[in-house]
Amino acid sequence: MLDSGTVVGVVGAGAMGGGIAQVAATAGHRVVLADADGGAVSRARTSIARALAREVEKGRLPAGHDTSTLDRIAFVEGAGPDHLHPFVDCGLVIEAIVERLDAKKALFATLEPIVKEECVLATNTSSLPIAAIGAHCRRPGRVLGVHFFNPAPVMPLAEIVPSLATETDVTAAVRALVGTWRKTTVVASDTPGFIVNRVARPYYGEAIRMYEEGIADIATIDWALKTAGGFRMGPFELMDFIGHDVNFAVTQSVFEGMWYDPRYRPSVTQQRLVEAGWLGRKSGRGFYDYTPDAPQPAATEDAALAERIFDRTLALLVNEAIDAVLMRVALPKDVEVAMTKGVNYPRGLLAWGDEIGLGRVLARLEALQAEYGEDRYRPSALLRRLVRDGRSLLA
Repeated sequence: MLDSGTVVGVVGAGAMGGGIAQVAATAGHRVVLADADGGAVSRARTSIARALAREVEKGRLPAGHDTSTLDRIAFVEGAGPDHLHPFVDCGLVIEAIVERLDAKKALFATLEPIVKEECVLATNTSSLPIAAIGAHCRRPGRVLGVHFFNPAPVMPLAEIVPSLATETDVTAAVRALVGTWRKTTVVASDTPGFIVNRVARPYYGEAIRMYEEGIADIATIDWALKTAGGFRMGPFELMDFIGHDVNFAVTQSVFEGMWYDPRYRPSVTQQRLVEAGWLGRKSGRGFYDYTPDAPQPAATEDAALAERIFDRTLALLVNEAIDAVLMRVALPKDVEVAMTKGVNYPRGLLAWGDEIGLGRVLARLEALQAEYGEDRYRPSALLRRLVRDGRSLLA
């Protein structure tokens, strides 16, 4: 169905769409990259050319392959159905437009009559329901999610997300093809946030909660989780890197998709940053100030405080990973791979929980739930069973 000769289409020439186009072209595919915004198309061409040139300079791409790879990408600009006609020869089209359900539905409805019957339609959404997107197509069985992580040429993970209607052979073919793009793939169920964006919510939400309560300042919480936990980036640094418009929107989407479960409740603190236009690195201000010569806050390097912060955060993360297995979001091995490859956690959360002891995780959550009286800290039923039976999900 899909092979090295498949023409790959990408709709949306922003950072993610351009990155996906680069990945597919580097793997040898002819690629069609389109965007209604001509400026976005021009910026994507420049960005991809620079990225490929760097790959040659660093010896990761043979000399001259930057030009030949770029030549495999057809850059298309323009609004309306006309600019989608170059996708007629594509065997796979990946949508990477704005993260709005109405926009994605409209695009797929417009695109489906243009492409061939055997063309697979994929969405790069990070949290929106695949079933709802595919339902607006005449043949929803060829629609699925293929969620790359930013920057797509660098991050090794891709979540493959079939909906209830996705045909089994479509899922298998897409997973196999993306695997040839030097990506590690995991299969996630069509649930809010899939694996990574569901399981990772406490890393952001609990950091903001501790800051709001005055347990520690922003720099100290980041320092604590990097020092005590070994995370590459602290939660505030990471939110600034992702962009608060994106991170907050994902939190909202998961919260609403999970019927307002308090475990995923968004923060007013982050909402105010979005409203103020303080979106992080890309706007120059977020939790940190990135303007030239801005003073950077110093962390309070208190080892005991760092352990408290880390212990609280890790308990919530492990609980969320275990609950994802309980609710059949993914298999245990895929949860482990997703969190190490998708967000660079220093180790898999299920293994981490086994290492520190699931009894300790359960006790920490029960203490937090008793202290706050909030369902936000409720232990997963599966965590209780594992502690009771002395079992591991990785055994």
